[in-house]
Amino acid sequence: MCYVGEADVVADRIRSHHRERDFWTRVVVITSKDTNLTKSHGRYLESRLITLAAQAGRVTLENGTAPPVHGLPEADRSDMDYFVSQLQIVLPVLGVDAFRVRASELPSPSEPAADASPVFRLQDASANANALAQQVDGEFIVLKDSQVIPRWPDEKESHSPSTRKAYASYRAQHQGYLDDGSIVLENGVARVSRDVVFSSPSAAGAVLVGRACNGRKEWVAPDGTAFAQWESRGVE
Repeated sequence: MCYVGEADVVADRIRSHHRERDFWTRVVVITSKDTNLTKSHGRYLESRLITLAAQAGRVTLENGTAPPVHGLPEADRSDMDYFVSQLQIVLPVLGVDAFRVRASELPSPSEPAADASPVFRLQDASANANALAQQVDGEFIVLKDSQVIPRWPDEKESHSPSTRKAYASYRAQHQGYLDDGSIVLENGVARVSRDVVFSSPSAAGAVLVGRACNGRKEWVAPDGTAFAQWESRGVE
């Protein structure tokens, strides 16, 4: 979850949000090294960042609506757009991926981009899962319309404490995607409604099929190559 806002006095705004919003654990303050950001600049940046976050689809925005892009002289708009482009470089380094939008749509399976992997498939009949994924720009992305497990199975008492803890985490992720609409249920079938980024092939597999998953082996390309084989190609 993420909230984007602008303020004249940031400390006052943080105190206000601390009282009114209980979901956040981290705040990132964006300013300039000089005092050349006016109220209009701030509102322009707010609007642009809300739009980018919505396009990226990596977070659930707490903003009710996106304010219209504030009118700025053309030169100022150009400066602010450059400012935003720099934020898109710096923020991911800090672990903030909310505004990381791919430069273009994912390539089609028949015309993969130079920096994209093949389209890998993960199938599990018992989970009614048939998912597709690609690694693009170093991110493992499960593709829209992938079929996944509709409901995580109950835990077994025989599982070790560490396994139960891991399963609880994966189950929570699955439920989170159901709650925010990233996974939708129709007639008992669960499908991914948008491209979803996962931390690893194994995490993606576990969340989507409802069990421990060695994603490096179980995600397989059309030619039978496992993800691990593809990733280590050319390595002696």
